[in-house]
Amino acid sequence: MIEAVNRRTMLVLGGLLLAGCAPAAAARKLRVSVVGKGDGDTQLLLRTAGIATPGLQLEFVNFESGHLVIEAFNGGALDYGGVSEIPPIFALGTSTPSFRQVAVAHGDVNNQVILVPRGSTISDLAGLKGKRVGYVRATTSHYFLIRMLQSVGLTWADITPVALNVADGQAAFASGQLDAWAIYGFPIQRAVATEGARILRTALGFLSGNYLAAAHVDALADPVRADLIGRYLRATRQAYAWAAAHQDQWAAVVAGQIGVPLAYVQDQFRRKSATYSLRPVDAAAVASQQAVADVFARAKLIPKAVDVRPLWDDRYNAIIEEKV
Repeated sequence: MIEAVNRRTMLVLGGLLLAGCAPAAAARKLRVSVVGKGDGDTQLLLRTAGIATPGLQLEFVNFESGHLVIEAFNGGALDYGGVSEIPPIFALGTSTPSFRQVAVAHGDVNNQVILVPRGSTISDLAGLKGKRVGYVRATTSHYFLIRMLQSVGLTWADITPVALNVADGQAAFASGQLDAWAIYGFPIQRAVATEGARILRTALGFLSGNYLAAAHVDALADPVRADLIGRYLRATRQAYAWAAAHQDQWAAVVAGQIGVPLAYVQDQFRRKSATYSLRPVDAAAVASQQAVADVFARAKLIPKAVDVRPLWDDRYNAIIEEKV
């Protein structure tokens, strides 16, 4: 954890130095987040799909989860980043957000799950009562765990919730310190392939599938970087279309990146609730995030009820709605 904190501190300081000492250089490139590995790795997808970005210089920065993307925004170290609906809600509850949400990347929710270890006797969600359940705070895993518990008449107080980052959660799950793990992305396939873990329940029916594209307010106020964000959104749309049309090829690349047998990724791809597509900002997207915020407020897991409407900016809708 110390190493992770130091890394975030250096990232934020580096962003502040860039902003303070080289504004002209910063304006010619776009600093973009990559969260995790696998199907959601846009940097890998752009490269694999052969999507060219002329006139667009990209600097990719890797993060384990969306709440770290929010930290980077707040430190001025990022221009554009992907998050779920959840981290911005926590940001609203504690500070004035330094970003706006400019698009929806709608995608799979079956790759967000509750995992149980090999040999576990837990057979359904009700079996989580009294158990140690790992999750990543202020992320989709935090939210869908709450919703899953509620669906069987349980509350947050009925389990022993253990907030861990992805790496620490992986280690705790592998060593038997957790009875279950609410997690997303490539750690699922890795745990199933290498440890015999079992998927207890996917997040289908609990998550909207809306993953948000956000941009720093300073980048949006800068005509050069604002234009670069539009170009990046256009490239992302093209990359998503390529992936939807080349699932077998994409699965092989993902399997190689995360280091598991291809069959496990192919199985996950077959179970997808949706392939990624870029959607515009609309009333449905705002309402979806507001419903999530209200769940956290009622559970008293954020300091106060929040209104998500000021977070949204629809200036790129025309680009998002172009034909690919």
